Amino acid sequence: MAHTGPIVVLAGGLSHERDVSLRSGRRVAQALRSQGGEVIEADVNADLVELLSGLSNPVAFPVLHGGVGEDGGLQQALELLGIPYVGSSPEASRRSFNKDISSPLVAAHSVTVPPRAVLPHDMFRELGAKHLIKALGQRFGYPLMVKPARSGSALGATRVNEPSEMPQAMVSAFSYGDVAIVEEFIVGREVAVSVVETDGAPQALPVVEIQPNSGIYDYNARYTAGETRFIAPAELSDEVAAACAEVALTAHSVLGLRHLSRADLIIRDDVPVFIETNSAPGMTETSLLPLAVEAAGLDFGALCRQLVDAAVK
Repeated sequence: MAHTGPIVVLAGGLSHERDVSLRSGRRVAQALRSQGGEVIEADVNADLVELLSGLSNPVAFPVLHGGVGEDGGLQQALELLGIPYVGSSPEASRRSFNKDISSPLVAAHSVTVPPRAVLPHDMFRELGAKHLIKALGQRFGYPLMVKPARSGSALGATRVNEPSEMPQAMVSAFSYGDVAIVEEFIVGREVAVSVVETDGAPQALPVVEIQPNSGIYDYNARYTAGETRFIAPAELSDEVAAACAEVALTAHSVLGLRHLSRADLIIRDDVPVFIETNSAPGMTETSLLPLAVEAAGLDFGALCRQLVDAAVK
């Protein structure tokens, strides 16, 4: 039976990705309203618990990005309040949000990942950044990718082409957390595979290829209309598309994700390389999951409604 109570779309919060979250929330709320029923848009603030407590039979649809929406804290609070919600459990959210944890877990299931080193800020301070930067270059070569272990929307992520660029890249990564990941920069076709489950069975949506005008899929390229060309479905052989889907489904399963996720991959020599998985994908007009939904011939509003019903079940 379909859920008949109010649907509370949660967006905003205080992370660096607040503006993106608000845009995602508005789109999800509009999509749900197109399916009928009561939809309430709410920010995550001190008034939220009182709001939820005053509703009869509510279900939450969190669309928060960054730490406040993806580190499991919000999901834990909703469980304490007894509110069903769309998305992954607190534990699974924490696993996927921390790239230091998620990548090794996925790699253990025969998935290719970039060679990497994970280094806390304290290590650079104690051992000296100069010596560690030299060692990183010798180990992985250039170019490198430097990024925070816990962040989204490419915030704090930098491509490093030579040693002189490393100090600033490390500063940028550490501005979003105390642990940085330095990994081999994978050259290839950047794609994303979204996974949805409305009846308990995960389904991989068509692969979406990403071609940013700048060559780097950074924050500006992600959320500025016209800055990136998206090809949905991507022009891939059936074999490569199936391999990408298999990696996304493996990550979704291994990390224990639920309802929806999005795997970011780079195809190198027809082999998908796993970069990360997002348990709370963006839902803006330039976001990848809605593009994949459209490429699959599905109705975005109907899918959002099905996810709500799945959460209640």
